[in-house]
Amino acid sequence: MNKILLTGGGTAGHVTPNLALVPYLEKAGFSVEYMGSYDGIERKLVEAAKIPYTGISSGKLRRYIDVKNLTDPVRIIKGLHEARHYMRVNKPDIVFSKGGFVAVPVVIAAAERHIPVVIHESDLSPGLANKISIPRASRICYSFPETEKYLTRYKAIHTGLPVRDDLLNGDAEKGRAVCSFRDDKPVVLVIGGSLGSVVVNEAVRASLPELLKEYNVIHICGSGKTDEALKGTPGYVQFEYVSEELPHMFAAADIVISRAGANVINELAAIRKPAVLIPLGTNASRGDQLLNAESFERRGFSAVLREEALTPASLTKTIDEVFADRQKYADAMTAAGHSNACEAITDIIISTLQESRDIHR
Repeated sequence: MNKILLTGGGTAGHVTPNLALVPYLEKAGFSVEYMGSYDGIERKLVEAAKIPYTGISSGKLRRYIDVKNLTDPVRIIKGLHEARHYMRVNKPDIVFSKGGFVAVPVVIAAAERHIPVVIHESDLSPGLANKISIPRASRICYSFPETEKYLTRYKAIHTGLPVRDDLLNGDAEKGRAVCSFRDDKPVVLVIGGSLGSVVVNEAVRASLPELLKEYNVIHICGSGKTDEALKGTPGYVQFEYVSEELPHMFAAADIVISRAGANVINELAAIRKPAVLIPLGTNASRGDQLLNAESFERRGFSAVLREEALTPASLTKTIDEVFADRQKYADAMTAAGHSNACEAITDIIISTLQESRDIHR
């Protein structure tokens, strides 16, 4: 049986696409193991999926002044030694990386031993971790068609993003029942990323007096970010985090309000959900969410509301406009053929492994 080592971490967006691939890889005859940081979010998610997990030391390469810049290089070097030890002892046949800084030493250690590496880039423009890893990869898969211009020197393939099968099979009635919605008002689902967003949460709550006249609102607001004063408000339900019920809530939603992380917006495209995207600005990120959101707006999948323009009035107005044109957005996503990339990426992993064996035979 072939052994594949998955890696990626730092945020849920670096982990959930890997987990979406696992059933396809196992069906293709791979035994699956995972390498991530000692105590990052990836460890909790992967161990919950009962996949063998190895933790390594992890640091971050920053482009700004931070006291951790003095200590993180030591952690990175330690992680590289640990990844090299794993490669020598466990001898995976191939590595698949979803990015994040924990993946860099894993990719380097694999390349040193001529173990083929397939990388997936979720965002429109590659981040620093993947920029370091990409030259060492046999194949690079990517989510956005515009990403091709950054990868012209490499063996890159536009696949889209792996999406969990369960998201494609939600039940709208179950979603409404979980939220105790008993009328037929349309549903707005709010998601602010794995940690939630204070800015989005505050804007949504300030908009509730107007929104609840026309919509029911499901608000996934992040750990510790529920508002006790709003509990029991008719037509409004809050959750810190949702797991098993999320596919049903997606199915129940008529439109979604979301940040513009690559993972979540590609999931929305796969399930054909029109959205109002509120991307993180360059003051809080490297600008990847702005590029992601602009791509979706350009292709007619979503509307974009910049954070600096976000007010209760602008949010309500944009929600009304997207709801009125919801079929147009859904049709654009359908016409683009945006689908689950799990099968395509699994096929690429299989062919990359075979090519590597042919070369080293």
